[in-house]
Amino acid sequence: MSRWWAGAIGAAEKQAENGHSSQGHQSVALVVGVTGIVGNSLAEILPLSDTPGGPWKVYGQNSPKLTDVTHIFYVTWALRFTEAENIEANNLMFRNVLQAVIPNAPNLKHVCLQSGLKHYVGPFELVEDLPRLNAPNFYYELEDILAEEVATKEGVTWSVHRPHTIFGFSPYSLMNMMGTLSVYAAICKHEGMPLLFPGTESVWNAYSIASDADLIAEQEIWAAVDPNAQNEAFNIHNGDVFKWKHLWKVLAEQFGIRKYGLPESGKTVSLTELMKDKGAVWDKIVKDNQLLPNKLEEVGVWWFADFVLGTESIISCMNKSKEHGFLGFRNSKNSLISWVDKLKAYKIVP
Repeated sequence: MSRWWAGAIGAAEKQAENGHSSQGHQSVALVVGVTGIVGNSLAEILPLSDTPGGPWKVYGQNSPKLTDVTHIFYVTWALRFTEAENIEANNLMFRNVLQAVIPNAPNLKHVCLQSGLKHYVGPFELVEDLPRLNAPNFYYELEDILAEEVATKEGVTWSVHRPHTIFGFSPYSLMNMMGTLSVYAAICKHEGMPLLFPGTESVWNAYSIASDADLIAEQEIWAAVDPNAQNEAFNIHNGDVFKWKHLWKVLAEQFGIRKYGLPESGKTVSLTELMKDKGAVWDKIVKDNQLLPNKLEEVGVWWFADFVLGTESIISCMNKSKEHGFLGFRNSKNSLISWVDKLKAYKIVP
């Protein structure tokens, strides 16, 4: 057990000693977005016996008994064509959840909101108290709604979590980076093609960061039960840096691909274009390897991979999270390998 996890358990035990436990389960989580990447991790980690604040009961897809809910983990969002539409759709979703739960959950203690590094834009150190830009951003709106709605109920705390590109697993996520790259690699292996990097040379050579889905879930649980983390926003990434030119080799090795790297000088690869006619190829891969039945468009989010790998990474600062007591980390290379292994174990890719 790591030091930070043990510390969080100690904080949760202290809360229980002070009379905050409920009958049967000390904590009851409503995970909004349970089928997403981090929602999936929360659903797996919360019920574990050593999870801080436990024993936990978890509501996800099933209709919750609102009077039981002690913690809300809001880890979902909706994508629209414009930022104005993003604001309208996501504001409505988030406010509806809070206005349904907060007045009807007498034992509610904490609301966790997951946003992301879209909160920041610009070539400067990305710390949590950086002033907002004078531009529409639905993350700003969600944080304002969070503060407004939580203030209606005395004693309820909140936390905000801002991950970078997420390494994780869920077949239902709009931003499934690991699944998308693994499906691309599987198709390259099947067709005997080199695994070409679908991004720019500057991104290939630049330092990047990623956020392991389990690590994000761990930070969110820590913030939900540790008094030192109440009413704060936290960046969250693995704590190391990597270059895609090194991690790309690791990805190729997981699928037995020997030829990989950048395309020829002056050329670029767009997964959106490269994969648009590969539906029949993927159907054959699924059949030949007895994978879970799914269509290519269900497992590959090509535009997202093109965007991430075509945009030079911004590096956020983890000091605040550490100073408040969260010392969790991941090795990004090992994180990639573990999530590819999980995709294989669940028969998503061969």
